[in-house]
Amino acid sequence: MSIALTSFITPRRFLPHSDGHRYFASASASVHHQLGISCNLSLHHSSRTPKSTPTSRNVALFTFCSPKENVITNVGAGEVAETPELDNSDGNNNNGNLSGGRGGEGGGGGGDHSGDGDNNFGENNNKKDAMMVLADAGRSIESLPNDLKAAIEDGRIPGSILLKYFDLEKTPLFAWLMKFGGFKERLLADDLFLAKVLMECGVGMFTKTAAEYERRRENFFNELEIVVADVVMAVIADFMLVYLPAPTISLRPPIGMNAGGIAKFFYSCPDNAFQIALGGASYSLLQRIGAIARNGAKLFAVGTTSSLVGTVVTNAFINAKKAVNSSSADEIENVPVLSTSVAYGVYMAVSSNLRYQIVAGVIEQRILEPMLHQQKLLLSALCFAVRTGNTFLGSLLWVDYARWIGVQKAQELEE
Repeated sequence: MSIALTSFITPRRFLPHSDGHRYFASASASVHHQLGISCNLSLHHSSRTPKSTPTSRNVALFTFCSPKENVITNVGAGEVAETPELDNSDGNNNNGNLSGGRGGEGGGGGGDHSGDGDNNFGENNNKKDAMMVLADAGRSIESLPNDLKAAIEDGRIPGSILLKYFDLEKTPLFAWLMKFGGFKERLLADDLFLAKVLMECGVGMFTKTAAEYERRRENFFNELEIVVADVVMAVIADFMLVYLPAPTISLRPPIGMNAGGIAKFFYSCPDNAFQIALGGASYSLLQRIGAIARNGAKLFAVGTTSSLVGTVVTNAFINAKKAVNSSSADEIENVPVLSTSVAYGVYMAVSSNLRYQIVAGVIEQRILEPMLHQQKLLLSALCFAVRTGNTFLGSLLWVDYARWIGVQKAQELEE
């Protein structure tokens, strides 16, 4: 075999890559021999590095790469290719033999992979990538919370999520919030999640207080207890509207084997129907529809409960005022408790649920964040504008809905 080698020396180093993996850069080379084999290779995944490579000469190297196993064989100038010993941790029985151009000899067995095999390959890559990040950070896997540790060992999250965790835990407030599983899953998926919660609750508090003042005017401070109760319940509802439909990185342990089919289905659904599948996960159309139904049920409970408490407290203050001042008994009417509460629960399950899932999963995660990933201040400002507009739209829709079903009378809204 005659080998013509043309190469330049390139230092071997780590290169960044968009999917969070690290690759080795080695010398580029073009090799031709009498069988017509041509191998050109610039990047190799670090996890496929062989256990043994020739190191006898500090010269330019070229690399043979098996098309099936990405087997790396480095050959110095004037040396004969040596077959490395491979770590076949993925279970493929491939010895790194080079396949020539004669009708595909040696390219047979093992080329047909099932879906489970592809998933296992992705999980192995996620785990190797995460372990590499741990090594770079000088951290052991035992230093991580149990849920994050289990997700790494199962290959459910890539190294990029672990890097985000390390960045977040540098801030004391985020480090404290990540002690709670729900906040941790949402902060790892969106580092602006807390800012969005504050935006939504701040806007809700301001608009609700302004609406209460507009309705009560000179009696605003005389009925301050009612105002506070209404505003608190509105803020709780606003928090849940941000929290429940927010995209997440799932760190939950696997569901029990004895769980029912419905429980297993909803467990597999994402928290946001439109969220990008993160950490190597994938969701079917049915699972995304299930996310809308599951969040709708939760928001119905939240809306009904918050409205129930709010209307009961309001009616209690109204009745107390009537007892003290009998002249106002005919002027103030009690708010219908059950019909208003159920109506608000249905409104949150349908209108609020869809609007907030679209805002979080489509407008913010799929449109704004990819465009403004490096401009957090501008991204936050646009998210604030979008959520303020969504809140205003929701107020208009609630008024129309309440009038339509008869919970609020038209003449009351016109005053």
